[in-house]
Amino acid sequence: MLVSPDTLQRLEKGDPKVGLHVLAGALWAMGMLDRLADIAAPTSDVVGATEELARLPKRTRLPPEDPDLDF
Repeated sequence: MLVSPDTLQRLEKGDPKVGLHVLAGALWAMGMLDRLADIAAPTSDVVGATEELARLPKRTRLPPEDPDLDF
């Protein structure tokens, strides 16, 4: 993998500061490179989906009626 033992330990602990190339190298070394697509899939990002839902407006309002759009 060509990384230091400290970097490998940080990867094993789940340190988010470890580069994606280190993760890809580890998956390649274990013969699991196809899992990289699963990791990067938006459908598997539970934290991101939760944060996006939290950013949605709490309530919505109807736009004012425009008399020009009355058919």
